[in-house]
Amino acid sequence: MQIKEKVREFLSRFLRNYNVADDENLFDNKLVNSLFAMQLIVFIEREFEIALTNDDFQLENFQTINSIATLIELKKGSVLGEINNGGQ
Repeated sequence: MQIKEKVREFLSRFLRNYNVADDENLFDNKLVNSLFAMQLIVFIEREFEIALTNDDFQLENFQTINSIATLIELKKGSVLGEINNGGQ
């Protein structure tokens, strides 16, 4: 399953009968709140086996499915880079 599909599936558990567009702003449209944002962060870290840092906790990283997917891809790329470089 692709990153966007997994994120959309997670969102659909909480936003019943609402299909979120990839570029729809979750916060501006009041689809999520700060408590849900924390649940989303936990989901992202567990599902995609990445660790988010304080630098990642920028609102723009979590506003849309597209921005969430980009963050995950960047983090997974940095993890793969560390593995390929021997953890350096």
